[in-house]
Amino acid sequence: MERHYGMDWLRIGAFGLLILYHVGMVFVPWGFQVKTAQPIAWAEIPMFLTSPWRLTLLFVVSGYASRALAAKSRGIGAFFRNRTARLIVPLAFGIAVIVPPQAWVELSTQHGYAAGFLHFWTRDYFRFGTLDGIVLPTWNHLWFVLYLWVYTAALVVTMWLNRSSRGQALFDRVFAGWRAIAVPAAYLLLIETVLFHRPEDTHDLINDGVAHLRYVPAFLFGFGLAGSPVVLAAFARHWRTAAAVAGLCFAMIAALLLRWPDFTFPDSAEVVWTYRIVRHLETWTAIAALIGIAESFWNRDHRWRATLAEATFPFYIIHQTIIVVVEAWLKPLNIGATAEFALLVPATAIGCWLFYDIGRRIGWLRPFIGLRPAASLSR
Repeated sequence: MERHYGMDWLRIGAFGLLILYHVGMVFVPWGFQVKTAQPIAWAEIPMFLTSPWRLTLLFVVSGYASRALAAKSRGIGAFFRNRTARLIVPLAFGIAVIVPPQAWVELSTQHGYAAGFLHFWTRDYFRFGTLDGIVLPTWNHLWFVLYLWVYTAALVVTMWLNRSSRGQALFDRVFAGWRAIAVPAAYLLLIETVLFHRPEDTHDLINDGVAHLRYVPAFLFGFGLAGSPVVLAAFARHWRTAAAVAGLCFAMIAALLLRWPDFTFPDSAEVVWTYRIVRHLETWTAIAALIGIAESFWNRDHRWRATLAEATFPFYIIHQTIIVVVEAWLKPLNIGATAEFALLVPATAIGCWLFYDIGRRIGWLRPFIGLRPAASLSR
């Protein structure tokens, strides 16, 4: 496959927006591992610039990247071994080492847990049960890595059973032209507004059926898109329309939240259904617009692209722990949400970069933070 730099930039941007979103989680009234002293209801509005589509986009770009990696691999088995090493090893390391500070901060700040971190990590974290309702050990934000590996495993079985090109030809026919926007949007509206109404994912692999109905097709769509110049061209042709619809949907969500902050909607079917429709319509129209922009304007290399593309996964692994730990240190200072935000953003960026930069220089540590082993770099 020819490398598509635009999709590289989209992947980098998608993970960057996710990190910024998790910074925002400190300040909105929604649940999170650590909260500012006085959460801000209006902060929900900018969060909805990305909230409806950020995770679905991650699975689309991950599916696209999986197709590119499969094309470079020496067979299906080699592809799966590579993906397992690059996903399961960092996941296990993350659960054992990276995530525990998040659970400790949550228990300490929200449940009155009095013991120090080392006691928690060595005595309570690996209990394989619950503590004040929190499941331990936990994967927290690393649920995405587990889901991605499971979806990849299912994809590998499908590839092994069916090696014909008919699937790609069908994908090209179904999603050519305006259908690249309309068909996925209609599917998401069907499962999210008509059939199911669960507002949040559970991040429980076994009991997260609605999320799988959203993310599995997104992952497969990205896989198919990587082999479809026809569908990429459709996004390039229709991205302005998609962006206009996504913008209108966001404006309607903002209007609803200005009128009824923190989702205090009245017992009105019209209001509730309006929110559901515009939220889930924004999901695919925003993604379609971004893919179209990536195809039209971002398909070019830059000296920072390779470094940022490599750094993306280590940034993802460490970012939430940095956010939670730094905010837990800032909160007792009583400096206010604005000052906390002004300090939290650069602290997270610097911490992520140090984690990546130090980790990439230590050969044995590279696989644990999602990087290729040092021995394979010269191949």
